[in-house]
Amino acid sequence: MGLQNEKKMKILCLHGFRTSGSFLKKQISKWDPSIFHQFDFDFPDGIFPAKGKSDIEGIFPPPYFEWFQYNEDFTEYTNLEECISYLCEYITSNGPFDGLLGFSQASTLSALLIGYQIQGKVLKEHPPLKLFVSISGTKFRDPRICEVAYKDTIKVKSVHFIGAKDWLRLPSEELATAFDNPLIIRHPHGHTVPRLDEESTGKLRAWATEIIQCNNRILEKEEIKEDEEKKQERPDKIDNQEQITIPV
Repeated sequence: MGLQNEKKMKILCLHGFRTSGSFLKKQISKWDPSIFHQFDFDFPDGIFPAKGKSDIEGIFPPPYFEWFQYNEDFTEYTNLEECISYLCEYITSNGPFDGLLGFSQASTLSALLIGYQIQGKVLKEHPPLKLFVSISGTKFRDPRICEVAYKDTIKVKSVHFIGAKDWLRLPSEELATAFDNPLIIRHPHGHTVPRLDEESTGKLRAWATEIIQCNNRILEKEEIKEDEEKKQERPDKIDNQEQITIPV
């Protein structure tokens, strides 16, 4: 049975530190558009205006934004709770979303949100997030966060882009271990959204296609269930009609 109205899956895409949603959209445009043609992407800006110099000044026009602030060791965070509340409200108001995509700071934040949702800490009324695209992500280092977000293996479909010259290569490897059966796509570049070669494009396309097919099977089952429930309602209506006496 085919779906009457095939529905695209929706992904919330979160940009890196002191950049913007528009810049991430431009970065993702490097990828073959056919990979995610059955997905809708949403590229919001961070909650806070950039509080310092951006690495993309002179490359991409402002304004620039950040999601939260942190110390040099990435062990202390400012405005993180406010950021989490803002994103949960955004996801609830503009969703439902099927998954998250994040670069650098936002990848770290996205993994946190997925882990928190699984543990029942946030997004309790939102459908479970099903997928995660991580580009140069890391784990948080505060033990109080780690004990919740990474308490159990995170069982969502995930793909992790890890650069050979990325200064966050090892932390990105560590983040991938928090997920169940992650797909890891390696590239020779640094801390960036990479261009994909033919092999990487094929891997990402296969990953996305599998997710779409799985989601379509779920939707088909729901559609069949709805049809069966409607059929069960019809005999009741007929019986009620038969009980009506037509005056002569």
